[in-house]
Amino acid sequence: MKKNLLIAQSGGPSPVINSSLRGVVEAAKAFPDKIGKIYAGWHGIEGVLKEELLDLSAQKEEEVALLRNTPAAGAIGTCRYKIKSNQKEDFERVVEVLKTHNIAYFLYNGGNDSMDTANKVAKLANEKGLDLLGIGVPKTIDNDVGDSEFKLIDHTPGYGSVARYWACIVQNAEEENRGSYPADPVLVLQAMGRKIGYIPAAARLADPKRETPLLIFLAEAELTMEQMAGKINGMLVERGRAVVVLSEGCDVGDLGFTKDSFGHAQFGASQTTVQQALVNYLNSNGIKAKGSARGQTFGTDQRDTAIYASTVDLDEAYKVGQKAVLLAMEGNGGYMSTILREPGMIYSVRYDKVPLEAVANSERTFPPQWISPCKTDVTDEFIRYCRPLIGDDWPSVPIVNGLQRFARIEPVFADKKLPEYTPEANRKKK
Repeated sequence: MKKNLLIAQSGGPSPVINSSLRGVVEAAKAFPDKIGKIYAGWHGIEGVLKEELLDLSAQKEEEVALLRNTPAAGAIGTCRYKIKSNQKEDFERVVEVLKTHNIAYFLYNGGNDSMDTANKVAKLANEKGLDLLGIGVPKTIDNDVGDSEFKLIDHTPGYGSVARYWACIVQNAEEENRGSYPADPVLVLQAMGRKIGYIPAAARLADPKRETPLLIFLAEAELTMEQMAGKINGMLVERGRAVVVLSEGCDVGDLGFTKDSFGHAQFGASQTTVQQALVNYLNSNGIKAKGSARGQTFGTDQRDTAIYASTVDLDEAYKVGQKAVLLAMEGNGGYMSTILREPGMIYSVRYDKVPLEAVANSERTFPPQWISPCKTDVTDEFIRYCRPLIGDDWPSVPIVNGLQRFARIEPVFADKKLPEYTPEANRKKK
């Protein structure tokens, strides 16, 4: 008897998240004897709890194909809802929905917390006698999934595209600053990534030969505001100007930020940004050049722009989606599909599997040996690691009437069969 497959995604999106979705859908359709319906949880696990299952089997092939160059999470939605261990009703409800809709393959696309959810759901389902395979599909722009030895996963889909974004942004910012520095000698650019330095580190790809006055401040370098200002003034004395890429996780004092349901800092929702704090400090205390410091904070455009996507990233995201389905067809539940780099000068990867338990709630850190001794740069070893991930060409984004042509998934949902349900964390306390 054929069983159904459910894919859901969680957390912040990426420019290539839908390429993984396309990989799942097209791979699943290659097994018509084993897989019946292909469903998506509308807005992640929250949609599963509400029994809002989008029917991907009913979508036109051309719309599924267009997922490759459709960024962010508009196609099937995402969420930041975390089912915590004490939310027994939520876990029971997920299992009930999966059982009711004859789902035997539960794929969850996300980061560390998502792998934990996929693992817990599959275990509970099996305890309840449900024949269910839980499989993870990796995703995060921060590149913080897995281990710092790169044995679980070399890099996560999404990171290569954001690295390419920053290489391009810094190239253009350098051109601007080179022309305007008599009035604006310091340009401070804030990058995402919380306290993990992979995203700001990618700025070095814009200038691998170190020909420009570029300073990169990672949170891991642990420089104080005064020390960062000192480094900037040193560059001003030496070169007359400075382009600064600053991690949003750098410690510049209390910014009044909030936390999401996963417990992660929401720097984009802070009362004052890190770059604002640094720019204000520089201008208040004076800089060693005529003019003033200017700043810019880059937000969700890092993860929702199709044109900056890396072609390498798009291809790899697609293949990890395919690999997840293959794991399901081989009966390999409890694993995440992964990307492992092959040794050697020529960049190549293989697609494998790692236990969900090994990945769940892990957090990769930025290797300290990749931070330069001056603490304002990254090493050539990091450049060699990151350079292949950004690809060598622009992605081919379809254009219709001057606008990007994104996939449009029809709102065709499975019939609801269960009573209405409000997720535990959404219930108002009396």
